[in-house]
Amino acid sequence: MPDLTRVDWRRCRPPLPLALLTLALLQAQGASAQDAGLDAPITLKRTPQLLETIPKTQRGELPTFVDGDRISGRTDLETVVEGNASLRRGDTVIHADRLEYYQPEDLAKASGNVRVNQAGNVYEGPQLELKLETFEGFFNKVHYRFLASGGQGDAERIDFVDSNVSIARQGTYTTCRREDYPGWMPAWILSAATLTTDTEENVGVATDARMSFMGITTPPFPSLSFPLSNDRKSGFLPPTIGVSSVNGVDVTVPYYWNIAPNRDATFYPELMGKRGINLGSEFRYLEKDYSGDMRVDYMPTDSLRNRKRWGIWTNHTQTFDPKPLGLDLLSASIRFNRVSDDDYWRDFTRTPSLTTRLLSNDASLNWTKGDWNGVVRTLKYQTLQYDLSPIIPPYDRLPQITANYYKYDWHGFDFSLNTDYTRFRGDPVQQRQPNGERVYAQAALSRPFLTPGTFVVPKIQLHTTSYQFDAPLANGANSASRTVPTFSLDSGMIFERDASFFGRAFRQTLEPRAFYVYTPYRDQSLLPNYDSAANDFNFATVYTENAFSGNDRISDSNTLTVGVTSRLIDPESGAEAARFGVAQRLRFKDQRVTLPGTTAVTDRVSDLLFGAQINWTPRWSVDGTVQYNPDDHKSTRTALSARYNPGPYRNISAAYRYQANSTPTLNDGNKSLDVSWQWPLNDLWGDKGKDLGPGRGQGGGRWYAVGRLNYSLQDRKLTDGVLGLEYDGCCWIGRVVLERLTTGQATANTRIMFQLEFVGFAAIGASPMRTLTQNIQRYQPLRQPFVAPSRFTNYD
Repeated sequence: MPDLTRVDWRRCRPPLPLALLTLALLQAQGASAQDAGLDAPITLKRTPQLLETIPKTQRGELPTFVDGDRISGRTDLETVVEGNASLRRGDTVIHADRLEYYQPEDLAKASGNVRVNQAGNVYEGPQLELKLETFEGFFNKVHYRFLASGGQGDAERIDFVDSNVSIARQGTYTTCRREDYPGWMPAWILSAATLTTDTEENVGVATDARMSFMGITTPPFPSLSFPLSNDRKSGFLPPTIGVSSVNGVDVTVPYYWNIAPNRDATFYPELMGKRGINLGSEFRYLEKDYSGDMRVDYMPTDSLRNRKRWGIWTNHTQTFDPKPLGLDLLSASIRFNRVSDDDYWRDFTRTPSLTTRLLSNDASLNWTKGDWNGVVRTLKYQTLQYDLSPIIPPYDRLPQITANYYKYDWHGFDFSLNTDYTRFRGDPVQQRQPNGERVYAQAALSRPFLTPGTFVVPKIQLHTTSYQFDAPLANGANSASRTVPTFSLDSGMIFERDASFFGRAFRQTLEPRAFYVYTPYRDQSLLPNYDSAANDFNFATVYTENAFSGNDRISDSNTLTVGVTSRLIDPESGAEAARFGVAQRLRFKDQRVTLPGTTAVTDRVSDLLFGAQINWTPRWSVDGTVQYNPDDHKSTRTALSARYNPGPYRNISAAYRYQANSTPTLNDGNKSLDVSWQWPLNDLWGDKGKDLGPGRGQGGGRWYAVGRLNYSLQDRKLTDGVLGLEYDGCCWIGRVVLERLTTGQATANTRIMFQLEFVGFAAIGASPMRTLTQNIQRYQPLRQPFVAPSRFTNYD
């Protein structure tokens, strides 16, 4: 169904019979409603007359409407219209000074200022002959515009093969907007001996084609294909060319295979000047019940490492019919990631391996039944080690089986039961503890007492764990168990008042909160640590019972966390304009349960945690968290960030981060400054182009500065950096981006990327879009993918 809100109804002039018929139907519906004594409004319904694409079987059955100053002819033979002549049938409209229609042949002949609108595609010229039903004919000295791409051009002659396929002789094509002044030339234009367009496949093919850009013309290409819309099509994609310090000159010639509407594949043969040939491929599929993707890279010989290199990355998700098993939901997922060696993540920075040095291989089966849910899972890691920065690999889970039960508001109580069976396997040399099996269960029962301004939630938990080991522990035991109870009491109040700050009305809240936890001490020093780690100290964890994540350590606690939050809420929209909070944990007894290699926590008062988030207007926001040590009278951790976003393509973000070292040294912690931006440089000389958009400011083109700098203040050096310029010339975009990426403590990869994009046609060079999107917060591409407009947006 077309988007009727986008139609300019002033231009929609339906033939008189159609208008009368529509009016009659509306009047009839209104009369029927009145006769029935109903005041229900008229309901709009779909009509075959508004189909986006008219089936071929219906074209011959559609009526033909003609209009003009003078109409003459013979019934069922010919009709001649002179002066402001028009002929309309289905999605085809012809306007001309003179129009002749021969009914036996279904042939229309038009001359003088001829204009044809066929499903939104417009053709203009002096002379036309066309069979309406089959859309066969020719048009001399024609200018054309395509609806889907906005492309246009001129030709000595167009031969219409059918309603979808046309062949332009000595034709041109460009997506540049036509300007009305003498001597205008588009920034780029394609010239060809023949230019075949297929609007059904949305593809164009040019033979003996030459490409001209800014007065520079390429040698002729025997054949060249290009898209007429954003729809996918098989064929070679524009080559990408880049230069980097590791690969040297890097050239990739991708080939895209549109296998089916729900399947495709892309092949990436890549030549690296310093290293050799890398053969990459990617396959994607999407079905009703399953979807996934797979990427495989293979380099027969890498001159950098003197060995072959390869990588495999796959993802698959699937849903099954749960009814035969009596379940509500049954799904599965598979993720497989493997590479040939430990250096892969540093040498191939554009592959998925860049994201982590821990490559997970995971298969899981998920189910849900009423208040129950569970997972059957296997998880195995490939750890990419680096001598200057080694990491201890996590344990594999072969397998892990969980079952969870949640029951809310059961006679006023909330109850949950979480169970987990896992077999852990790792490298005993690196882990220094035996492999084993763990069975864990946690039951929790709470009774919330809630009022509009208060809440009190007492809660009891019971944690029980049992271990079986493949080798004895330090005390000689082959098994171990642990049972730990926990009691917590969460309480708070919410006060509200009307307030005004800086001339703006708000609803202000004051929300004090107290959270008490008691967990008795249980000696866990001899138990292995398969998956536990210390929780980060922040507002998300300060109001939780356990100081550790995972299930191998349950902290003993006798603590009270107190805090207060105040919010400013817009009374009309409900949007939160500001939030301020402070929290601190009071410890009444030492925490004796620790992770291996750490000491007991003896501080009676924790660090103070301050937090603030301000979104005063949609244009800018400030966010900050400070962890303050009252004993040392200084911050142990600070994170401050700010964003200014006054409009599209205008964004500046800055962040300061500080983390004190756990052991005092000459190097007092890690400090970094991170700044990213996207901004039109035309703003500097007053051309803000607020209403015109990219590429349409004064002077016709717009420059954009983009970048990100991550600077280490303690080392006084740039860690990572991206600097670039973009130029939007309306129908073409130029980009140059320099990227520096740290791949080790003493190594970095630097590369420069150039790209020239002919909008709606093709792009040449190395695309920096992934780099810009991943590094610059809220980066907006200058061109977004769009859905081809409806033919009713150009209906005349």
